Amino acid sequence: MKLKIPAGSFRAYLFDCDGTIVDSMPLHFIAWQRALDEWNCHFDEDLFYAWGGKPIAEIITILNQQQGLDMPVETVVEQREVYFRELLPQLQAVPEVMEHIENQHGKIPFAVVSGSTRDSVLSSLNLLDLADRFETMVCAGDYKMSKPHPEGFLMAAERLGVPPEHCLVFEDTALGIQAATAAGMASVLVPKPSERR
Repeated sequence: MKLKIPAGSFRAYLFDCDGTIVDSMPLHFIAWQRALDEWNCHFDEDLFYAWGGKPIAEIITILNQQQGLDMPVETVVEQREVYFRELLPQLQAVPEVMEHIENQHGKIPFAVVSGSTRDSVLSSLNLLDLADRFETMVCAGDYKMSKPHPEGFLMAAERLGVPPEHCLVFEDTALGIQAATAAGMASVLVPKPSERR
């Protein structure tokens, strides 16, 4: 399957990480299940995908509110990261996105804009030998407003010195596409794993 790139003259590519560059969403869901099971917290798989791009701490806070729980946010964040790292050896890149990274690397600058922590993003990219392809990374903690707010994408464009209208965003979630649109950027939706096969 090939990704359909919109028409335009793009001077930078901005990529979400999880589910876009790396096929990590199924692994993240397993890590979430393990971390939340310890607190008897339910996290539906459809909701997990719908909330793709939200920072981990924000998700835990919302789940606490929705389910009347009192999970310690930092503890659950750390435990989820531990479980995800244990699963990392299974990680693979998304071939349809890698094709565009290979074709344009060295021609235009790249950035990562992720709702995950910098440690998590670097763990994934380093494992696949991709970290050095990106001129900048905007991760959870670098911005105040999470996707669908455009802050992360606008910050990445500013760091790269490229106007938003000349940036192309690769995203796998509706929240991410909304954020790109709000930033005035064209975007490409990367299908979920089940839709790519």
